[in-house]
Amino acid sequence: MNTLYSLVVALQVISALVIIGLVLVQHGKGADMGAAFGSGASGSLFGATGSSSFLSKATGIAATIFFGATLTLAYLGNTRTAPSGSVMDNLAQPKVTEEVPANAAAQPAGQGQGQAPAPAAPAVKPANSSGHADQIPK
Repeated sequence: MNTLYSLVVALQVISALVIIGLVLVQHGKGADMGAAFGSGASGSLFGATGSSSFLSKATGIAATIFFGATLTLAYLGNTRTAPSGSVMDNLAQPKVTEEVPANAAAQPAGQGQGQAPAPAAPAVKPANSSGHADQIPK
């Protein structure tokens, strides 16, 4: 699948370069008027009809190949399967451990049953513990 993707990208780049070259070689619609007044021979290289029919057809074929390659790349890009895990899954998760108060083991079994245990203090210190809340950390 990766080889097919690379081939289609190469085909698209080549067809884009061919389109650029063919458009630069073609002459504008006003160039035939200049050839009629003797400034050049318009039909000497590509026949009596001039280069417009040959270059126009070649540009159309190259444009069709380019758009076909673009549609193929869009299809291949949407059907690729994602890796087994995302980037977020690979990040190290901080381990949260519940801290047990030091005096919990020293209490007798009958005392403090009606009281809920106090929540453990956070293990992470704030980044800017010396400043005020309205200050921007440096």
